[in-house]
Amino acid sequence: MRAWVAVDGARPGVRIPKELHGHFSEHLGRCIYQGLFVGEDSPIPNEHGMRKDVVKALKEIGVPLLRWPGGCFADEYHWRDGIGPREARKRMVNTHWGGVVEDNTFGTHEFLELCRQIGCEPYINANLGSGTVQEMSEWVEYLNSDGDSTVAMERWKNGHREPYGVRYWGVGNENWGCGGNMTPEMYADLYRRYQTYCRDYGAHKLFRIACGPSDADWHWTEVLMQKAGRYMDGLTLHSYTVPSGSWAEKGSATEFDEARYMQTLARAYRMDALIRGHLAIMDRYDPEHRVKLMVDEWGCWHDVEPGTNPGFLYQQNTMRDAMVAALTLDVFHRYADRLGPCCIAQMVNVLQSVVLTEGDRMLVTPTGLVFMLYKAHQEAQSLEQAVFCDCMDNGLRQLSVSASRREDTVTLTLTNLHPAQALETEVRLDGVTVRETAARMIRGDMHAMNTFEDPEHVRIEPLDGIRCDGQTLSLTLPACSVCEVTVRV
Repeated sequence: MRAWVAVDGARPGVRIPKELHGHFSEHLGRCIYQGLFVGEDSPIPNEHGMRKDVVKALKEIGVPLLRWPGGCFADEYHWRDGIGPREARKRMVNTHWGGVVEDNTFGTHEFLELCRQIGCEPYINANLGSGTVQEMSEWVEYLNSDGDSTVAMERWKNGHREPYGVRYWGVGNENWGCGGNMTPEMYADLYRRYQTYCRDYGAHKLFRIACGPSDADWHWTEVLMQKAGRYMDGLTLHSYTVPSGSWAEKGSATEFDEARYMQTLARAYRMDALIRGHLAIMDRYDPEHRVKLMVDEWGCWHDVEPGTNPGFLYQQNTMRDAMVAALTLDVFHRYADRLGPCCIAQMVNVLQSVVLTEGDRMLVTPTGLVFMLYKAHQEAQSLEQAVFCDCMDNGLRQLSVSASRREDTVTLTLTNLHPAQALETEVRLDGVTVRETAARMIRGDMHAMNTFEDPEHVRIEPLDGIRCDGQTLSLTLPACSVCEVTVRV
């Protein structure tokens, strides 16, 4: 099989915001506890309770933004339960996820310490479903006010004199479902009310985020934009790739045939149509494109691993998931000027994780490795491209591409989606002189995964054999592979 790619290297386009590569962490299963946070007294090496091995991996992955505390958990979370002395914090039942007791030892200050260690932007999803306007308003004041109000002084007492200046604020989550089972009209009115009291303090200007639709709920987007569009900066979209198409029996994360693999990729690529559809509605009410569409929950949702708590949503991660991650990030890059923060679900031990932990052991999944290969696109300028190759049986082109430029470096990410066929690929870089090239990749059988017994079965390795003839690069992409090509021009 052969593919041809033409890239205009001389005319950089729109910036690819780093926030398109964002992540999501929820009080769900072993994401927070055991995954990110083990406490200062744990024998597992930690800094202020955060696992050092996990933080190191997340920095290498290049996490630019992290959403917390949910998810469905957000609309039953009361932030004051998670501040102050840990031994005095309220214990609650996590009714959404497994019915376990949540002791709130990981709260607001711990989350922001985690973001500091990773070096990422915090995105807080506040409680509209079961919380009050005053509660949300005071959380913003607690974190962002540089005055000496009672609420701000409470932050001082808890060890942080300077305001945190959290920019991204979600006003409720999935309020059409677990966040209150509301109609769009009801939520739009509540959103307008709640966001009014989320104040800007000094230089800390908020990016106010409204709960948007699930998948192809065009009506929800229509109502929200019509009734509340001028009060928001971002509108969320949640869309998961369920390989079987049935929530009742989603299918195994590790046991699947080629037909299900192809079906999974086709379902993942629906993201392109969903983004186009919702942006078309938003354009009617926001012709200046001020409001960003945010896909802040996306990824593969498989059946849980056998023998695990069904409420913990723990699933393994194969090269099939890596293909979904690369394909989805390529879609996001095409709409870089219209999208706000996007977040894969979830960061550790839940759904399509980038990291898995078990006791004191940790591994990076194939999906995490894709984010490493794509990291150079963050804040670079996109390059116009044309791709010519055959389509697979599911209607998708065999090759998926992103291209960007930062100063004298062009980065190409090339994904051969076919599970069995290598792809001879030629890339013509117009308008530039190729001086030096380097390439690395991940590859493997579509079932390939990293386990605690073999944590680097899938790993980043060199891709040799690139040939350069003037402005044209020739290379062979192995079946089921993601390749990063770095070109000095």
